Amino acid sequence: MDTTRVTRRARIGLALAIGTVLTAVVAQIPANATATEAVHRPAAAPFASHPSHALPAGDHTSYDDTYYKDAVGKTGQALKDSLHRIISTTQTGKLTYDEVWDALKDTDQDPDKSGNVILLYSGRSASKDAHGGGTDDWNREHVWAKSHGDFGTDTGPGTDLHHLRPAEVSVNGARGDKDFDNGGEAVPGAPGSRTDDDSFEPRDAVKGDVARMILYMAVRYDGGDGFPDLEPNDKVDNGTAPHIGKLSVLKEWSKQDPPDSFEKHRNQVIFDKYQHNRNPFVDHPEWVDAIW
Repeated sequence: MDTTRVTRRARIGLALAIGTVLTAVVAQIPANATATEAVHRPAAAPFASHPSHALPAGDHTSYDDTYYKDAVGKTGQALKDSLHRIISTTQTGKLTYDEVWDALKDTDQDPDKSGNVILLYSGRSASKDAHGGGTDDWNREHVWAKSHGDFGTDTGPGTDLHHLRPAEVSVNGARGDKDFDNGGEAVPGAPGSRTDDDSFEPRDAVKGDVARMILYMAVRYDGGDGFPDLEPNDKVDNGTAPHIGKLSVLKEWSKQDPPDSFEKHRNQVIFDKYQHNRNPFVDHPEWVDAIW
């Protein structure tokens, strides 16, 4: 037997086999890509539905090792205390009540019409310039009613953007300083919102927003800084006491309406441009049940 011929045939066969494999691999690589790109290119991320939503959306995982590092893993009062320290010490930007007007034009801008804002209880898009005292104007709604604790509009809880939202003057009047609960009669000008003598129910699309704003306030303001200790409770008709209910309903609302891109974007704008603190329940909605 000619072993040299056999060896040569074996080498040729091996080369042909390797060439077949390489051809199959190269066929999967785009013509303009390098081999390194083909191996390490990540899966394509989905496009955001609107340019404004393409801004950082408050993904909590990007803050757990930095902003929230002292809170992660805690529950109950320990979690609440830790979050209070975080969001109060990082709130280095504080607005006057007059400055809130322009800030709301930014935080609540209509993603589809830059000259408008989205009104909280109705969902209506209104011109940024249509603010004031007229019936069809929008004004600055304190979601935690400022009479609940009598903190007014001085810089502090009365100007905290995390619970201030644009709302129609007439709808804001219908809400007044009522607590939050389910039920009541339909609110004119705010489809899906309802109210009765002692409570207000916002439309479904913002029920979770309202809950998370209230619970933010309860964590942020604990009796220090010369302001009242704000706490939710499970009743309505709280009057001027520093309480708002119903806690059980707010917890349900937070579960029913998880944070959406608008709410996450709003949280990010407040963090980046104005107060430099975050609403932890937008980033970690599961912390609602972990505390309450």
